Amino acid sequence: MSNELYAVMGNPISHSKSPRIHSLFAGQTGEPVEYTAIQVPLDGFAAAVRRFFEAGGKGLNVTVPFKEQAWALAECRAARAEKAGAANTLYQNEAGQLVADNTDGQGLVRDLVDNHGVRLKDARVLVLGAGGAVRGVLGPLLEQQPVSLTLANRTVAKAGTLVKLFADEAGTTTLRACGFKEPDQPFDVIINGTSASLQGDLPPLGADVIAADTVVYDMMYSLQTTTFNQWALDNGAIRVFDGLGMLVEQAAESFRLWRGVLPETAPVIEALRNE
Repeated sequence: MSNELYAVMGNPISHSKSPRIHSLFAGQTGEPVEYTAIQVPLDGFAAAVRRFFEAGGKGLNVTVPFKEQAWALAECRAARAEKAGAANTLYQNEAGQLVADNTDGQGLVRDLVDNHGVRLKDARVLVLGAGGAVRGVLGPLLEQQPVSLTLANRTVAKAGTLVKLFADEAGTTTLRACGFKEPDQPFDVIINGTSASLQGDLPPLGADVIAADTVVYDMMYSLQTTTFNQWALDNGAIRVFDGLGMLVEQAAESFRLWRGVLPETAPVIEALRNE
């Protein structure tokens, strides 16, 4: 059986771990997957997607800055992608229509709940940021039924827009927006969805949000402890995690959508940590 073609598209893309992750998935499952990284010109995404599928490509992952374009390009969207306003997974259905999905939120929840044993149900959750990364994970987080979910952002109005957008999915969860400096009580789970850690910066958050049993999760990942997680450790947090597991878990969900097989993620996360 010849390999079937998959890829990740972005700009820049040379740093992407997706080819390595999917090659490990393919080796583990025996699926005939060949997966590459494609750097796409900033003004050439739609044309690149069209060429990929016309050449027989089977599925795409999409990363910055093209997730919103991927969403707009699709003829069909999964419910979780519809509300996210962005897509990280593309494929064609049996009718040849381009389908968009967003597996980021599923990846985050699986990493927290399954890999780290974090209880989100009835938890008090603080999410930092109100950009595309946060919008993409809010639906799956709310499905876990936390007792409250507070969105803190530099621009409160932007967080308020997300609160209104997801109000119909909140159920019994108290969903609210505020500025970074407003929270002054400990939370059970804090999730950093800003990109500040990549620049070595921190949101202006007070240390009152952290107690000894607070779980802190940075959606960014690096070989060293992220800036945000180091701040949390310095202020009394004991359990801090970065986003490498989320990256692998969202990839596994994409693989499942494409191939009908869900790979085991633990050995892949361990392999990446040791590389």
